Amino acid sequence: MIGWGASGLAWLTGAPDGPPDFSRAAVLQRAGEVIRRINAAAGLEADAAILLAGRAALRGWTRAGRVSAGGASRLLGAADGWWALTLSRPDDIDAVPALIEAEGPGEPWGAIAGWAADKPAADVVARARLLDLPAATLGEADPAPPLIRRAGPSGPGRGPRGALVVDLTSLWAGPLCGQLLAQAGATVIKVESPSRPDGTRAGDRAFFDWMNAGKLSCALDFDRDAAFLARLLAAADVVLEGSRPAALARRGLGPLDVAGRPGRVWLQITAHDAGSPGFGDDAAVAGGLVGFDGAADPVFCGDAIADPLTGIEAAGAVLDALARGGGEVITFALAAVAAGYAALPLHRGGAQPASPPGCPRIEGVGPRLGADNARVGELVSRC
Repeated sequence: MIGWGASGLAWLTGAPDGPPDFSRAAVLQRAGEVIRRINAAAGLEADAAILLAGRAALRGWTRAGRVSAGGASRLLGAADGWWALTLSRPDDIDAVPALIEAEGPGEPWGAIAGWAADKPAADVVARARLLDLPAATLGEADPAPPLIRRAGPSGPGRGPRGALVVDLTSLWAGPLCGQLLAQAGATVIKVESPSRPDGTRAGDRAFFDWMNAGKLSCALDFDRDAAFLARLLAAADVVLEGSRPAALARRGLGPLDVAGRPGRVWLQITAHDAGSPGFGDDAAVAGGLVGFDGAADPVFCGDAIADPLTGIEAAGAVLDALARGGGEVITFALAAVAAGYAALPLHRGGAQPASPPGCPRIEGVGPRLGADNARVGELVSRC
């Protein structure tokens, strides 16, 4: 029997004019197992169904087939298969003429689809990535566990309560990991650059509040304030990093550059193992985590599902690392996480009724940018 949670996920999967697709019911079941383990270890009551589909519920989104629930990504046909592209940033839109080698109309998607239709998907994606566009071929990534490396001395095993967590991430996967740690009793400091704050601060703030309520906010220029940031990273019990791996390392702020206290856990989240840019929807396509329309062609599964799945998996990995004494760098790739979930057996049941996903309960307002700089300075000075 498929429960309510799978019904909510199915509501977001399938053709917009067709029935909901329950074929990925096992995704929720596996995510639920991870969440139950996190709940038991950290004393939480998190709900996997809400974590996977809560953003869509907050925004009132539903399934849109080969258009992502949020509208920024498309599944497109190529000569030999399918590929995905995300145009969520102004720079992405600006790069479209260079991608298709022509000035397109104001609405870019038709021109992109026509340009790619007679080309191999791998060639299309390679050109998109040369332009730093988030793109992926369907199923290009293999399932893989997170990469775990030794990076400093271990400490005594511990739980998350009272841990100092420096959250350098934005959007969904990393902030969700940080939110679960905050709920478990950690002190989580959300660090943002004033020139590039978390994009979810803009527009409807409900999602930002959901992910970031209960965290402290520290606004830093990563270049001008590098010395203070290094002290903060050295004081942390856990660091959450969501940039490309070289972004901090080239400033001398990577996990092997800044010596940490014994037992520090440094978590990195990337889109792809190769370091290419990506977001939750195109990374899910890279992992082959898609649903199906009535003709068995691929459609997007859920809402940017690689993001919340990775956030859940990352929180579990941090708790496990703390318990065994830390001193580790753990690297997750969204696409590899999605590929692992895509490998689960498909549900073969017939059409079933589905209901919209349930809205999350938002526990407070996310912090104002830089509101806690003074408090963070005091925390660092005491370490």
